[in-house]
Amino acid sequence: MKSKESQQEIAKKSDADLAETIKQLRKEHFDLRAAAVTEKIEKPSEFTRIKREIARALTEQNRRAAVATDA
Repeated sequence: MKSKESQQEIAKKSDADLAETIKQLRKEHFDLRAAAVTEKIEKPSEFTRIKREIARALTEQNRRAAVATDA
């Protein structure tokens, strides 16, 4: 997942797709951290981008969980 997703695009995803997105982003973040230890990273801003995308996806997941418990 290399492209930045907007909040609207994340909101359109199903629960399963959202969970898969979070899983992929966490793996990408882990791989980037591992690469940073062994080599110089070309774009250090990728750390921030990935962390923000994880936060967006988790926020949407938590919002859905809150709505489900209220209903």
